[in-house]
Amino acid sequence: MPHVMEILGKARVVVDNGEVVEVSEPLISWCPIFEKTRGITEITKEEIKKNMEFRILDFGLFTSKRQLDMDVFVGFGASETMMTGLNRGLLDTTVTACDGAGSVISNNPNLVQGMGARISGLVETEPIDETINGITERGGIVFDPSTAKLDPVAATRKAAGLGYQKIAVTVVFPETAKQLRELESELDLELTIIGAHVTGIDRDFAQELLNNVDIVTSCASKNIRDLVKPLVQVGNAVPLFGLTQRGKELLLERAKEVDSPLLVSSMKLPSLPDNRQPKELV
Repeated sequence: MPHVMEILGKARVVVDNGEVVEVSEPLISWCPIFEKTRGITEITKEEIKKNMEFRILDFGLFTSKRQLDMDVFVGFGASETMMTGLNRGLLDTTVTACDGAGSVISNNPNLVQGMGARISGLVETEPIDETINGITERGGIVFDPSTAKLDPVAATRKAAGLGYQKIAVTVVFPETAKQLRELESELDLELTIIGAHVTGIDRDFAQELLNNVDIVTSCASKNIRDLVKPLVQVGNAVPLFGLTQRGKELLLERAKEVDSPLLVSSMKLPSLPDNRQPKELV
C-alpha cells in the first residue's frame, strides 16, 4: 500500500518507495505560508511534486529515515499548540497522526512537534518499522503498529484506558469530532479537539466541524472563515481559531512561548485582510 497525503491546496500526492508517483490538481494557486517558508509564488502540480520530494529528502517523510526531532515550524500551528499544552500541564497527552505509524498517543512535547510540524492531511499510510521504533523510543504509543491505521476515536479510548484525561486530538472529519464528544461524555474526559485540513469543505461539513471542535485551522477554507465565531484568533493570513474556553486558553498559553512580539487587542473576529488570504478560498 502506498502512502497518500494531501498538501498545498489539498492536492492528493501518492508516494511509493520514497518516490512521488501521483499528484492531483491543487484547489488553490497561492498560500502565504508556503510563499514565506518555501518561496512558492504559484502552487502548481510541478511545485507540489518538488515540495513533496523536498520533504522526503529533508526529513525523510514516508521513509525509514524519518526525523522525529524538529524545531518549531510556525508560531501557531496545531502541533506547536499541543507541544505547549503538554509543556505547561494543560494537556496530559495527545492523539495525532504520523506517516509510517498512523494514530499515535504521545505526551512527549518534542515528539508531538516532530511528528506533526511538517505534515499535512495524511490520508493513508503503511507501517515503517524505523519510524514506529523511533516513536516508541521517545515514549510514544503507536495505536496499531501492524497496519498504521488512522483511528483517532479508538486511539483516544486507548489513551483514556491508560489513565489520561486531558487529551488533545486532531481530527479531519466532523463525524470523528462528534464521536469524540460522545466518548468524552461516556468516559468523563476533557478533550481538546483540533480540526485541521479544511480546504475545500462544504458549508454543512464546516458548520458540523465548528459545532464540535475547540480549535480549528482555517487553511484555505471560505466556509470556515464565513461561519466561524471565534473567542480568539491567532494569525490573520491562515489563522487558527479558538472556539471554546478550553481552546482559547490553550492558544493563549501558546502565545507565551512565541518568540516574536505579539499584539493583543480586542476586536470583532474573524479579522481577515483580503490581500493576505490564500487564493482562491474554496
